[in-house]
Amino acid sequence: MDKSFKHRNLALLLLQARERVMVNFRRILNHYGLTEQQWRVIRAISDFNGPMEQWQICETCQILSPSLAGVLVRMEDMELVERNRVDTDQRRMLVSLTRKSRALIKEIAPRVEQQYARLEDSIGVEVVGNLYRALDDFLADEEPVELIALPDVAPRKKATATSAGRRKAVARQSAD
Repeated sequence: MDKSFKHRNLALLLLQARERVMVNFRRILNHYGLTEQQWRVIRAISDFNGPMEQWQICETCQILSPSLAGVLVRMEDMELVERNRVDTDQRRMLVSLTRKSRALIKEIAPRVEQQYARLEDSIGVEVVGNLYRALDDFLADEEPVELIALPDVAPRKKATATSAGRRKAVARQSAD
């Protein structure tokens, strides 16, 4: 085992923890025809208790703006959200829940809460409470972490679709 690192991979552990949590809820969302991103948007707007601007949804739900644009179009087609321009600034867009999405929340919420209770039964109310506290503390510290200095090197060229495709083809040939 390489001892180059003394710290565990926190980003990977957070991803694994997220998956450990989401596996409990994905079935519920799929049953109601929702993707995880759609549910995050619905839940964020519901928790905000009113319309949100698209940038707020991006920030809250950790969805990139181009992806959110597609998600919102599909959600609008499903009649889950409404988008309206702000009267005072036509560049700004407010996203709000529809009657249909609020009814969906009322139907899904008890099942989500029941699944949270089962999660607490499985790993312990104290463990879940500690996770909430640790994450709240971590996210509340908005002071940026000082970044390390990097060595001066010439910037690498970004891989183009063509060069990336060639590398994949070479890798496949090597595997054969």
